[in-house]
Amino acid sequence: MSLTVKRSVAIYAVVTEQLKEELRAELQEGIDTTQRRIDQMDFQSRRFLADLQAADLTQAMAARRQIEAEKRRHEALKQELAQQLAGVDTLEMGSEFARGTVEGTVELKVGDDLMKQVAGAVIVMKDGVIVEIREA
Repeated sequence: MSLTVKRSVAIYAVVTEQLKEELRAELQEGIDTTQRRIDQMDFQSRRFLADLQAADLTQAMAARRQIEAEKRRHEALKQELAQQLAGVDTLEMGSEFARGTVEGTVELKVGDDLMKQVAGAVIVMKDGVIVEIREA
């Protein structure tokens, strides 16, 4: 008898110039998307707050505080992405960079070391091609 269970599989990428370019593009897209959201929020909130202020000043003040808090959250995200973008150039060529995780399955049988089997695996890629699979 056996049982199939899910486990996490870590994805690592070997740092190459191609990976750095991909990371730069991903992070820049994140920065641009976040800035568009901030701009859209500014545009929509001006009209909304003007209308609300005419009807209920107290409610308008509360709404403004909420909008400003959301805007600060987006600005912080944009700043974090910019810091990550600056850090891309410091990645050492040939080192491994964590790219995320995926779920995989493993078959368990009586007598297996449970912790070893479900501890997870690691997939190492170089420029999108799997170069190594490690059992944790």
